Amino acid sequence: MMQPGLARPPLSRRTIARFVQLAGLFDVVTALVPRPHSRMAEFAHYVPAAGVLSAHAATIVVGMLLVYLGAGLRRGKRRAWQVAVGLTALSIVLHLVKGLDFAAAGVAGVLLIMLLATQDRFTAVADPTSRWRALTALVGFTLAGFLLGFLEIAIRANHLLGTPGVIAWAEEAALGLVGIDGPVHFQYRLGADAVAYTTGACGLLAGGIALVILLRPAPRRPERDEASEERLRELLRRYGKADSLSYFALRTDKSLIWAPNRAAVVAYRVVNGVSLAAGDPIGPESAWPEAIGAWLGDANRHGWTPAVLGCGNAAGKAYRKWGLDVVELGDEAIVDTGTFSLTGRPMRGVRQAVNRMRRAGYQCRVVRQRDLTPAELADAVRAADLFRDGPVERGFSMALSRLGDPRDADCLLVLCTDAQGALRGLLQFVPWGADGLSLDLMRGDRTADNGLTELMVTEVLEQSPAMGVRRVSLNFAVLRSVFARAEELGAGPVLRLWHRLLMAASKLWQIESLYRSNAKYQPQWAPRYLCFPTARDLPRIAVAAMTAEAFLPEPRLPRLSRLRRAPEDEATARAAV
Repeated sequence: MMQPGLARPPLSRRTIARFVQLAGLFDVVTALVPRPHSRMAEFAHYVPAAGVLSAHAATIVVGMLLVYLGAGLRRGKRRAWQVAVGLTALSIVLHLVKGLDFAAAGVAGVLLIMLLATQDRFTAVADPTSRWRALTALVGFTLAGFLLGFLEIAIRANHLLGTPGVIAWAEEAALGLVGIDGPVHFQYRLGADAVAYTTGACGLLAGGIALVILLRPAPRRPERDEASEERLRELLRRYGKADSLSYFALRTDKSLIWAPNRAAVVAYRVVNGVSLAAGDPIGPESAWPEAIGAWLGDANRHGWTPAVLGCGNAAGKAYRKWGLDVVELGDEAIVDTGTFSLTGRPMRGVRQAVNRMRRAGYQCRVVRQRDLTPAELADAVRAADLFRDGPVERGFSMALSRLGDPRDADCLLVLCTDAQGALRGLLQFVPWGADGLSLDLMRGDRTADNGLTELMVTEVLEQSPAMGVRRVSLNFAVLRSVFARAEELGAGPVLRLWHRLLMAASKLWQIESLYRSNAKYQPQWAPRYLCFPTARDLPRIAVAAMTAEAFLPEPRLPRLSRLRRAPEDEATARAAV
């Protein structure tokens, strides 16, 4: 198990990664800078012009791949080290072939010695599925280049010297993939160059893309079995009240990693090489360090970047002891149902909207999923499917991503019908311990009267005390404090600038509207935090988080069955209230 404070990669790996990236840039520069004409003329007696051009192009590709390898080397990826060794050795040959560039070859030689001497620092295991994808890409591009080259030769069959047969054509196309002239000779230089450039480009693409895919982090399939699922639900029954996000650990796309004594667990998902946990570890706080250590150790073994989305204060302190940096991500809106009331001036807007909807004949039914008949539940699922804005299933850290699953019998639904009895909106809340609810999804008919959301939220808040529910988590407001403090007298220029940037971002992600829609229910605000290894990892973590939440596309995502779809808000994983 890792020890606290070792979440960051060793400095030596970072240094080696920088050297490799600098060497890659150096390769690109040397390939682009023209060599002295006298030396090239002398060298032309030994290597044909096509070979020199191919070596230049290959050197550029190798240099770019070395730059790309830096991220994998910094995370200690064994496969990245293996590829770096191979590319560095290849670059030595290429520097000599492209013009006897002994200086550049010497730099590559020194880098190769350094890599071989530090191989024990690169032990992170490889992702097995990427090998087959890389092989598929290699074969596909190679075959495409061969066929294109063969076709170009066939088209120019009347402009060939002699009468080379089909086998010679195939040999010419195959050798062209590695930048070597074959047995076929053309009457015109233009035809020979066209075939050489086509096959050579496809050969470089085949190698380059295959290596990129080989090094690209592959997602981990969720590791869950019935025993782990049952143990997780037991921990939720005992400790789920500590965190409003704990129930979302039951998402089927999250893996579980346990403390050695199985007293606590961290739920996470691997996205683009980032091991992304959400919320607090589940279990007693005394067992958190072992679970966190197991999770960080797993990330270190695979060369993944660890990150935590939306943990609470206590968990943030626990993750910080293990070497992660912690920053405030935003605030969660929590309403005390015992003190909630529509009276008073601050609630005037909500009160007017609710009264208007009630006068129009809208009614809400607040019911546990287990108390719905199969037909009623199926109607709710169909309505949620119909009300969803677009086909994308959003949500990760604060969404369950299913509706109607028998395992979620304790979930609470708010079903709103109009005067004619048609279902026009619904909410789903997941359990938050024995006396709390956490908003999962919100769906509403866009043709319904204005105030549908306010009516549904008010109904659940007013009926909660009778159901034994003391607190309801409504939503999460990203960087709420910026909006709140920017409205105060004496806000400084930096805060105002930050506020303007968030306002601009709100045009895409409705950040401000989420804050406003939460604030009108007069909630208590509980801060949530982001944990990460170093600041340089933040862009990578941000992309992974947005991909997990489905704000960025992820290829070949698994489709959920219709009954288990999670209708999500069009703006965020947990619908704007």
